[in-house]
Amino acid sequence: MFDKTYRQRLETDLAQWEADGVIAPAAAASIRNALPPLSPGINIAVVVAIVGGLLIAAAFLAFVAAHWTEIARLLRFAILLAGMIVAGGLGAWFAATGRIVLADLCASIGAIIFGAGIALVGQMYHLGDDFAGGMLLWSIGAFAAALLTGSRGALAVGLAAACIWTCMRVYDAPDALHLQFAVLWLIAAAVAFAWNSRVAAHLVAIAVLPWWIATSLRYDFDAAQPTFVLANGAALLFGAGLAIAAAPSPRALRLGSVLAAYGAFSLAVVAFLEVTTVVDLFRFRTGTAPAQPLWAILCGIAGVMLALASAGITRRPGEVLAACAIGLVLLAAPLWPAGRTGDPWFAYAALLCAMLCLVVSGVLDDVRPRIVAGWLGIAGVIAAITWAVKGSLLRRSAFLAVTGVVAVAFATALNRALPRATR
Repeated sequence: MFDKTYRQRLETDLAQWEADGVIAPAAAASIRNALPPLSPGINIAVVVAIVGGLLIAAAFLAFVAAHWTEIARLLRFAILLAGMIVAGGLGAWFAATGRIVLADLCASIGAIIFGAGIALVGQMYHLGDDFAGGMLLWSIGAFAAALLTGSRGALAVGLAAACIWTCMRVYDAPDALHLQFAVLWLIAAAVAFAWNSRVAAHLVAIAVLPWWIATSLRYDFDAAQPTFVLANGAALLFGAGLAIAAAPSPRALRLGSVLAAYGAFSLAVVAFLEVTTVVDLFRFRTGTAPAQPLWAILCGIAGVMLALASAGITRRPGEVLAACAIGLVLLAAPLWPAGRTGDPWFAYAALLCAMLCLVVSGVLDDVRPRIVAGWLGIAGVIAAITWAVKGSLLRRSAFLAVTGVVAVAFATALNRALPRATR
C-alpha cells in the first residue's frame, strides 16, 4: 500500500485538500508524520553495481567452463562451494549495510550455484539418473535460502526448480496425480503470506500454472479435454484468491488479490481455449464426450463455492458476478454437444456471458485486473467464434448479432436500474 506511486498520489491529494480547506494544515502534517518511511528504491548506482556483478560472475563462469576438463574433481567442487560462500558473505555484508536489493541478488546467485553444484556432483560421481530428484533437492535448498535470508530471488529459484520437478514427475507417471507439488506450493504460499510481499505473491501465483497445465496435458486426448481441466484449475485459483482476500487481514488481502487476479486472467484464457480447441482451430481430442476427471470437477465446484463465500463475507455484488463467471465457464463443458455436426451455441453464449460478468464484476468492485481480463476474454471468444473452422459463417454472424442486441438491451435495463438502486 505504501509504495512510491501511492505516496505521490497521497501527497498531491493532501496539498489539494489543504488548498480547498477540506483539512487543516495540522491534520495534513499528522498524516504525513504517521506514514512509515519509504523503502529505498533501485537507483542508478545499484543498477550499475548489479550489471557489474553479473559481468564478473559471467566472466568467472566462462573461465571455469573453458578449463573445466583440466580442473580436478575436488577443485571443481571447491570452486562451487567457494562461490556459495562468497555469495552468502557478500549478501550478509550488503544486508548489514542496508543494500537490500544487492543482498537479495547475492542470495539468488548462491541458490543458483547450489543447483549447479548438485548437477556437478551427479555428473562427476555418476550418481543415480534421477534428474527430477535433483531438481527437488535444488528446490529445497533454494527454499531454505529464501527462508533464512528473506530473498525473493531465492524463492523464485526454488519455485522454478519445483515447477521443473513436477513437470518431469507428471511426464514420468501420467497415470497418477503429483500432489507432492501442492504441498511444496502451499509452503511457498505460507511464506508469501508471512512476508506480506506482493512480489512473493506474484511468484507463488505464477508457479501454480505449470502444474495445472502439465496435469491437464497428461491425460489421453481421446478421453478428456485438457481445456476443461484447465478451466477447473482457473476456477479454483480465482475462487480461492477471492476467499483469501476476504479474510480480515492485510496480509491475506495482498496475497488473495494477486491470486484472484491471476485466476481472472486464467479464466479468460481458458474461455478462449475452450472455443479454439473444440471447434477445431486447434485439435486436441478425437473423442465424443467432454469427459473430465472427478477431482477436477470438484476443484471447479470448490472455486464457485469459495467465490460465493467471499461475496457473503464482503457483501460485494461484484464477487457474486465473479462466481457467476466461474460457473458459466465451467458450464460450457457439459453444454458442448456430443456430436460435432453443429455449433455449440449454448456454450458460446455461456462463455460470452461469463466474460461479460467478469467485466461487470470488476467495474462494480473497482478491480482493474478483472476488467482487463474480462475484455480480453470477450475479444478472444468473439474472435474464436468468428473464425472457427466448422459451421456456417452466416449463422455465426446471426448469433453474434443476436448476442449484441441482448447485450445492448441488458445495458439499457441496467442503466435505468442503477439510479434507483443508488438512491
